[in-house]
Amino acid sequence: MTFILHQLAPPASSWLPGYDEPAFLNEWWDGNESIHVLGQWSLGMVQAAFMRHQTRQRILALPHLKLLRSIRFTLSCAEQIVVIFQVSEAHVMRKKNRSFLFLSLISASLLVGVFAIVQAQSPGASAVKATKWSDPATWPNRKVPVAGDKVTIDAGKEVVLDVNTPALNGVTVNGKLSFANTADVELTTEWIMLHGELEIGTEKAPHTRKATITFTDNVKGEDISGVGGTTNRVDRGILLMGGTLNLHGNQTNTWTKLSSTAAAGATSIQVLNAAGWRVGDEIVLASTDFDPRQAERRTIAAIRGNTITLDKKLDYMHFGKITFDVDERGEVAMLTRNIKLQASADAEQSFYGGHVMAMVGSKMFVEGVEFNRMGQNMTLARYPIHWHLIGDAKGQYIKNASLHDTYNRCVTVHGTNFLHVENNVTYNTVGHCFFLEDGIEHGNEFIKNLAIQTKCHPTLECVPTNLAANGERDSNRQNYRERSFHGNTLLPSDNTVAAYWITNPDNSFIDNVAAGSDENGFWLSLPEHPQGAFKDSAVSKTIWPRRTPLRAFKGNVAHSNFDGFMFDRNIYEDNTFGLATIPFLPLANPADLDSEGVETHFESLTSYKNRNGGLWSRGDLFVFSDLKLADNAIGMTPSAGDLGSSRFKTRLVDSLVVGETDNSGNATTPEEVAYGRSLPKKLIPDFPIRGYEYYDYRDDVVNTTFVNFQDNDRRKTGALSWLLFASSGVSTGSTISGAKFVNAKPVYFPKIDTRFDNDNRGGVGYRTLSIHDLDGSVTGIRDSHIMLHDGENDSVVTDDTCKIQPTWNASVCTGDVGRLNLSDSRGELAGTVDIETRTARFALLSSIGGNRPAAGAAPAARPAPAPRPAPQAPIALVRNGKEFHITGNQSTVRAGTEILVKTERKEVSLSLAEMDQGSWVIFELPGFTKAASGTEQPSMDALRKANGTSYFRGGDALWVKLVVTKPPLPIVRPTDLQASIAVSR
Repeated sequence: MTFILHQLAPPASSWLPGYDEPAFLNEWWDGNESIHVLGQWSLGMVQAAFMRHQTRQRILALPHLKLLRSIRFTLSCAEQIVVIFQVSEAHVMRKKNRSFLFLSLISASLLVGVFAIVQAQSPGASAVKATKWSDPATWPNRKVPVAGDKVTIDAGKEVVLDVNTPALNGVTVNGKLSFANTADVELTTEWIMLHGELEIGTEKAPHTRKATITFTDNVKGEDISGVGGTTNRVDRGILLMGGTLNLHGNQTNTWTKLSSTAAAGATSIQVLNAAGWRVGDEIVLASTDFDPRQAERRTIAAIRGNTITLDKKLDYMHFGKITFDVDERGEVAMLTRNIKLQASADAEQSFYGGHVMAMVGSKMFVEGVEFNRMGQNMTLARYPIHWHLIGDAKGQYIKNASLHDTYNRCVTVHGTNFLHVENNVTYNTVGHCFFLEDGIEHGNEFIKNLAIQTKCHPTLECVPTNLAANGERDSNRQNYRERSFHGNTLLPSDNTVAAYWITNPDNSFIDNVAAGSDENGFWLSLPEHPQGAFKDSAVSKTIWPRRTPLRAFKGNVAHSNFDGFMFDRNIYEDNTFGLATIPFLPLANPADLDSEGVETHFESLTSYKNRNGGLWSRGDLFVFSDLKLADNAIGMTPSAGDLGSSRFKTRLVDSLVVGETDNSGNATTPEEVAYGRSLPKKLIPDFPIRGYEYYDYRDDVVNTTFVNFQDNDRRKTGALSWLLFASSGVSTGSTISGAKFVNAKPVYFPKIDTRFDNDNRGGVGYRTLSIHDLDGSVTGIRDSHIMLHDGENDSVVTDDTCKIQPTWNASVCTGDVGRLNLSDSRGELAGTVDIETRTARFALLSSIGGNRPAAGAAPAARPAPAPRPAPQAPIALVRNGKEFHITGNQSTVRAGTEILVKTERKEVSLSLAEMDQGSWVIFELPGFTKAASGTEQPSMDALRKANGTSYFRGGDALWVKLVVTKPPLPIVRPTDLQASIAVSR
C-alpha cells in the first residue's frame, strides 16, 4: 500500500495569530513503507500544530532528524503520532547552536523497532500493573540495574522505586517511574529522559517519605539531546520530551515572618507560624538591613510552638516589628523538603548543576520540592526548572518549592503562558531568579513567592549599570559599561540582577517578596517586541510589551536591595539596555502608538532598606496607591515617558513615606557605629536621604504622610526633594496636596555636590525646579510655589514677599509662577522639533539618551535630532538689585515682575510658558534696539498698560512686555509657549 505524509491544512483561523500555514513537502511512501522527510516546519508552525492536535496525539521520540529516514511502520489505524526530533538553530542572543524541538505529524500508529511509543491511556483501558525496581523480574535481563547501567522503562510499564539505586549512567522513562511511599529512597543518575511519567506523590496524596534524585557528572561531555557537538549540550538533569513530571511533596508552610526582633548573638527566634517545621530542617533568615549578605542559614536544633532553637547563634540582628506602620518583620524561609532534586557535591566547584527542562508537549506539576545545586552557570536554557516553549500551560504549576544554592536562575518561564508559580522560596541564587524570558509570556501568575539573596555571579561582585551616585561607582563610565555588558554573566542584564525579571506586563505579580538582591528587587524591563526564540516572527510583531496594560501588580515587597522596584531600563534586542529608554506606556490599542494612554495602577507595594531607591519608574499615567516606603536612601523617583504630554506622569496617593524607622540595622563602619545605625551608602555616609524626588514634567502627591525626616550631625534630609541634579523636562505643574508631616522636615534641596549626583548633565532642571503646594499642607500657604533657594542657584521668582526656608534651601512664593526660555528652544527641546504626536515624540526619544534606533515604535525614517546650538554668551537676570545666573537658557519666572537681562549676545529670544491668561513680565535689555514682533509703545507708561506683547525703545535699552493672551492647555507642559519675542542689537 502507498500512504502520503499527513499534511496539516486546517483553516487559517485555527493557527496561532501571525503564523503562516505550513507548506509541508509531501512524499509517497515506497513499497517498503519507509518515510522520507523533504521539509521541516518553523518553530511557530510546530507550536501551532501541537496546540491544535495535542488532545489526540501519540508521541514518538527520535534522537535526531536523520533517523527519520527508512523507518518502517506497520499501519493499522489513522491516529496521529507526534514525531519529536531536534535540529540546531543559531541562538540570537549568543550566536551559538541551541537545540529546539520541531514536530511533524504523520498518520500511523505502531512503530516496529527500537523507538518507543508513549501512548496515553484511553478511558476504560486496563491499568498497568506496577512492579518494584528491586524485583529482578521487573527487568528484561532479570537483573536489578547496577552502577554504570543505562536504564530504560518501556512504554506500558510502571516501575516503583523502592530501594536506593547505585550511580546510574542514565534513565529513560517511556512508561512510568514512581517512588515508593513506604521508605526513604534515592535515585542517583547522570540524567533522566522523560517521554512517559515520573511520579512522586500525587495532588490528592502527597509523598510523605524522603525522595531524592541526585544528578552526577561522572560521564563528562555527554549530550543526551542527540544533536551532537559541544554547544549547549543536554546533560545532568531531567529532560521532558512530551513527558509528565508529577512531584508532590508534603510541605506547604514554606515561609513566615519573625514575630519579634532577633538580636545578633541570639540562639533562638520567634516566628509567626512554624507549623510543620521539624528538628533538622534548614531555614534561612532574610536580611532586614541594607546588606543582602546578612541573610543567615541555620538548622533547627529544637522547636516548641513558634519558638525555634538554632544550631548556632546569629551573626546579625534581624528586625521583627511593624514600625511606624511599615511591616519590616524579617522573613524566615524553610529550605528543606521531603522531595529533593540536587546535583552531586562537585557542582559546588564547577557551578555545573542539574536542571529540569520541559519541552513542547510536556507537563509539569511540582509542589513541595527542594532544588539544590541546580542550574548550569553561563549556559542558556539550563535552569533549575524551565518551561521551554510550552505554549498554553494552564493547570501546570510550581508551588511550595525551595530553590537554593543554584547557579543559573530559579524558575524560568519561556514561551509559556498561564503557568501558576506560588509560595516558592529561593536563596543564594545566581542571575535573574523568577525569569520571564522573551517577552511573549502572558497570563502567568506569580503569587506569594520569596526570593532571598539574588546574586549576579557565584563568586564575583556585580558590575551593574544603574543610576548610582558618583561617590559609589567607577568614574570611567564607558569602561564600566563595557565590563557590565560583557562580563561574567549569562546576559548583560544579569550584572544588574533582579529577583523578579519581568518582560511582559500581561502577567500577575501579587504578594511576592524580593528580600536581598544585589541589584534590583522587581525589574520591569520590556522589549519592544518579544525576543529570543520569537525574534522577528509574525506573532512577535503583533505583541507590544511596552504598550500592553499591566494585568496585576499589588502587595509586593522589596527590601535589602540596591533598587527595590525598577520600572525602567527596557531591554534591547541584544539584551543590553539604557538608563533612559522608550517608556512603559500602556495604550488602548497597543498596535497604534497614537492611541489613548491608559492608567496603570500599582497597589499596596512596600519598599524598605534599599541602598539606593525604594522605587524608580519611567512612564506616564502611573498611579501608586497605598505605597509604603521606609529606610531607603531615596524613597521614590518617577520619570516621565511622553515628554509631558499626558494628563499626569505619576500620582502617589494615600501612601506613607518614612525616613528612618526603629530598624537601626547592623552598624559596621566607623561612621555607622558613631551614628548608631547602618547607612544606605557606606561610601557616602553624609548622603542626604529623601522621601520623594520630583523629576521631569508633572507629578502629583496626594494625601500622603511623611515621617521622620530630620537633619542631624551625620546627614541632611527632607521629605520632598528633586532628582539630584537633573537637567531634563522641568515643569511648574508638579503638585502636592493633603500632605502630613510627622517629625519631618518637609523639603530639602541639597546643594550641588558631584558625589551625590548621578546625572552629570549640568543640573539645568534642578536649578529651575518648582513644586506647587495646592492647599498649603507643606508650606502653610495655599496655592504657593516651593523654589530652589540655596544661595548659589536662587530663583528670580524669589523676592521679599516670599518666605525663606533656610534649612530647606528653598523659598515659598505666591503668585502665578511659570517658565521663562531665553533662546529659540522650548525648554530643553529645539523649537523646530516636532512633538505634536506620540509617534513624533517617540522618534525623538529613540534618537537621544542612548536609545537604540529600533526602540519604541517610531517611524521607519526617523528625523535626525536637532543639532545642539553652539555655546552662547552667558545670561544673567537682575531683579531688585540681585543678579541671578542662568544655566541652559531656562528659568522660573513670576507674573507681574520686571527683570533686567544682562548678556553680550547679539540676539535673544524670550518666551513664557505655563502661565495664566493675562499674566505678563517686563524685561529690560540694555544695548538692544530691535524687536521682531509685538507692538511698539511710545512710553514706559504705555508699555506697562499694554494688553498685548509690546516693546519700547528708551535710552540705550529695549524694554519688552510679554503678555500671555491664551490660556494654558489642559495638559500643561513647558514646551507649549504662550508668548514669545525675538530681540537684537
